[in-house]
Formats: sequence, C-alpha cells, structure tokens
Amino acid sequence: MQLTKSGSIAAALAGATCALLGHSPAVQAQDALKDWKFDTAILLYSEVDRVSLAEGVINASKTFNDDSVFNAKIALDGLTGASANGAVSQPNAQTFSGPSGNGSYNTPANTVPLDETFKDTRVQVSGSYLQPFGDSWRATVGGNVSSEYDYLSIGANGLIEKDLYQRNTTISTGLSLQFDTIKPVGGVPTPLASMSASANSYDDDDYTTLVSNQGVYEDDEHDDDDGGHGEASTDNKTTVDFILGVTQIVNRRMLMQVNLSLSQVSGYMTDPYKVLSVVNTQGLTQDVVYEGRPDSRTKQSIYWQTKYALDNGVADVSYRYATDDWNLTSHTIDSRLRMNFGESSYLQPHVRYYQQSAAEFYRPFLLEGEALPAYASADYRVGEMTAFTLGLKYGQKLENDKEWAVRVEYYQQNPKNAGYDEPGLLKEQELYPSIKAMMVQFNYHF
Repeated sequence: MQLTKSGSIAAALAGATCALLGHSPAVQAQDALKDWKFDTAILLYSEVDRVSLAEGVINASKTFNDDSVFNAKIALDGLTGASANGAVSQPNAQTFSGPSGNGSYNTPANTVPLDETFKDTRVQVSGSYLQPFGDSWRATVGGNVSSEYDYLSIGANGLIEKDLYQRNTTISTGLSLQFDTIKPVGGVPTPLASMSASANSYDDDDYTTLVSNQGVYEDDEHDDDDGGHGEASTDNKTTVDFILGVTQIVNRRMLMQVNLSLSQVSGYMTDPYKVLSVVNTQGLTQDVVYEGRPDSRTKQSIYWQTKYALDNGVADVSYRYATDDWNLTSHTIDSRLRMNFGESSYLQPHVRYYQQSAAEFYRPFLLEGEALPAYASADYRVGEMTAFTLGLKYGQKLENDKEWAVRVEYYQQNPKNAGYDEPGLLKEQELYPSIKAMMVQFNYHF
C-alpha cells in the first residue's frame, strides 16, 4: 500500500470544494438539495523526515419524511515520503532491493533504513441507509469500496438497534464483512526469503575495518535476482467483525456507551514491503529477509465512553482495551473537552494516550546461525510502543446551519525494546527511534 503527490491532490480537492461552495446553483438544484447536509474536510499530516499525507473527504446525508437516512461519502488521499523498511541501522551504508526486485535504494551509515519510494493514492467510496421500523427499531445497511494501485478492498455491513425504557436505553448489534485483494509490486515475496544477500553481507574480517574506520566500509555489490519474490502476484484477506453495544442515558447530563467487539481475520496479513536484518554476534548485517506473519488473527476489544454535558460545554472520555491471539494487547485513553463561547463558537482540547505490547512474532532483528522462526516481523507497528496525541480544535457556527472548524494536533509514537539484547555494534545504533508528526484538518458543514 503505497501513495503519490499529496500536494496536488489537496489542492485539487480544495479547489473542487471551493467551487462547490462558491457558485449559486439553479433553482431546481436548490430544491433538490435543500434536505441534504454536507460535511467536507481536508486533512494534512506530516511526519518528521518520513511520510506526508493529504486527504480530502466529502460526506452527504439526506433525511426523508419517514425518518430514514441515506449517507454517502467519498475520500481521496495521497501519501508520499519515506517509510521504515524494518532493517536495522549499521555503521556502514546499506543497499536494499526495491519492491520490484530490480531497482535499489541506499541508506547512509548510522541511519534508520527508510524506503523513500513509498507513495500511493487511495480512493474510497462508501454509503449507508438507515430505516426505522416499528416504534423503536432501526436497521442500517452499508457498503464500501477502496482502491489503491496495489490494494483493493470491498465490504458490506449491517446494524440493528432497539430502544428500550422510554428510549433511555439502546442496544445494538452489527456485522461487517471485508474482502481485500493485495497485489504487491513485483509479486508476493516468499516469507523469510533473502532480499539480496550480497548487498548487505559482511564477514567477521570486516568487523575490525568497520570499527577502525568509523563506518567508512561500503560494499557496492548488488544482486539483481528475483529478490526473494515468489511466483504469486496477488493474495487475499477476509475480515469478519461483530459488535454488540449498549447506550444508556444516565441522567439529563450524562450519556454512557459500552461496546464489545470480535474480529476474525484470515488470509494474507504480511506487509510485502517490510524486511528484517540477519546479524552476526558483532551486530553486522549478514542478510536481509522478507517478513512473514501468521495467516489468521482473532481480536477482541471492549470500548467504554462517557459524555457529560457541562453548563457551557461537553466532556468526552473513552477507554478501549484490545487483545488478540498474536499476544498483542493495547490500551487507549481518549479525552476531549468542548468549551462553548456564547452560542456561535467553541474550543476543544484533545488528549489521547496509547500503549501496546509486542506481538509474539515481533523481532527487531534475527541472529545468524539460529533456526528461522515460523513467523517474524521487525515492523514497529506490531512492536512494543507508547504514543500520545495533543490537539486543539476551534469551531464557529454561521448562519443557515453552517459551521466551520480547524483542528491542529501533535502526535508522537515511541517504539520500545521488547526485551532483546543488541549484539556488538547494534548497541551503538538507534533501533527504536520516535516518530513525530503534525496534523491540520479543516472542516466545513453546510
């Protein structure tokens, strides 16, 4: 899953949105759209020295006379920049084979290996229809299609809700199915197969040279074989999600919600662009292999949220606990405090904290001479980490039920050592660098 020139996408979407909002339609179009509500958003996200994202979203909804609601959304985003490939940094420059197996890219000495060819565009279209029936029942059905140049996802979902006790309690249950097709550039790589052994392999005689020359050593050889890619060009993944929820009005100021969810994923869950370094006892890379993950995953989570109406605002706090059969567990605490200034504007601080343990197959590197595990990944996203978000949103209501808002947030992710001893020269390398990012989002409702 890779992305393209984000700036042009954001500009094009912004231009289209301005054109949509700035021109007076014909009377017939006004009549046709008078019952519609539109939400537009542009998100700009940028990591320090890594990935940048531009995303635009248009969401439209219409409520009919029988209180049924139709909703449609289209999202367009583009990513570009550099993505960590999973290999460890070394005191020498490194060369890696590109996704196709024919190209290559270089990483300077003492630098986290980043694949700067990372880029992609994604288009997602989704829709849903809510239909009330009886005095207290509602049913919603929906679907979505998302397309990238190496990824296609098609899904369907349904939700049933029932109001109880004079509508003070609502119970809900839902099911969603997602079918994904993955088509990596260069084909599906063979798990734990060598990317290009000759490009990053050093013997013990090189150890003295590396230490004495402070990492000047560089091997210019590169093997242009198939790079460990298998014959398959595509693979598939299926996801089934089930949710059961209860929403309760506690009193005139407080609303509480609890959701239980179960997810079953089967199929291809390996990231075809991620690799691991195989190092010797001196910490020198001897080989680079593609990662491999299990082909099934069962996840469970519990989510609790409470909203409390203040005299001039709303406090919103939530907690999520999630675990799975990969032995990956996580805790998420999210809080927002909306402070109203009069009837036309508001300010909303946002604080989020996230903590995650490592999956059982997470390895920051592999040791030469040891038997290969059944599965292994050095992707920090399945490793131990903490993360936090600090943000601030300002919004203002306009005439005719229009509203605009801007949100600015800082995000930092801190990968951690999950208990592995670094051999030799790896003790001097930064194996778990923090990822820092800024986000700016513009919203307009009309």
